[in-house]
Amino acid sequence: MDLHARRADSFGAQAEAYAEHRPDYPVAAIRWALEPLGTSERLDVLDLAAGTGKLTSGLVAEGHRVTAVEPNEQMLSELVRRVHDVRALPGHAEHIPLPDQTVDAVLVGTAFHWFDQEQALPEIARVLRPGGVLAAMWNEHARDVEWLSEFEQLSSTSVESQRQDPTGDMTNSSFSPIETRTFPHAHRRDSPEALIATVNTHSRMLVVDDEERAAINEKMLAFLRSRPETSNGPFDVPLRTEVFRSVRLSD
Repeated sequence: MDLHARRADSFGAQAEAYAEHRPDYPVAAIRWALEPLGTSERLDVLDLAAGTGKLTSGLVAEGHRVTAVEPNEQMLSELVRRVHDVRALPGHAEHIPLPDQTVDAVLVGTAFHWFDQEQALPEIARVLRPGGVLAAMWNEHARDVEWLSEFEQLSSTSVESQRQDPTGDMTNSSFSPIETRTFPHAHRRDSPEALIATVNTHSRMLVVDDEERAAINEKMLAFLRSRPETSNGPFDVPLRTEVFRSVRLSD
């Protein structure tokens, strides 16, 4: 199994930790993603590569009819345990288990970079109704915050981040030009250890050996205990949620 595949498959064993420690998505980002459809309506939304339901729960709270599709059995089980009033199905972005033109929107939370876009985009176009929305979003650390920028450098591993600008990958003749917007967000952490637990749910930490992971965790803990922003009590980790959206064109 190559490194990309290992990383994509690394989350299942950490499904409970992922659900507990990863941030959710801001309501403003979800509403903007769905804005072309008229956000006052109850929509049929597919959360693709839904993981443990971080984005799913936000969509359900907004009153939409949600189908969550996730390839990893452990992640999907955690989603079902934590998020109610949602249809949950095993499946891949490259082979979506839904009929043609049955959803108003396909949303992807911090997962689009795992897809084989050549296969996934036609599948997404297939299940979307004309005029439907494809939106991909990522939560990222706010790099203009000094302590967080330094912390991110300390938490780097021998495996590079998988995240990349998706605008080229999302370009397809079935979709309109991509629009993008960034939303401020925050992730409440109770302690330095809780933030380290979040970092440890990322694939770049999951696939390195135990010795490297332990050394990085030790560095992160020493740094967070030394900073006034994070050393005592609960603190917020400043985030930016990037959203990329495109509209399904009529055939």
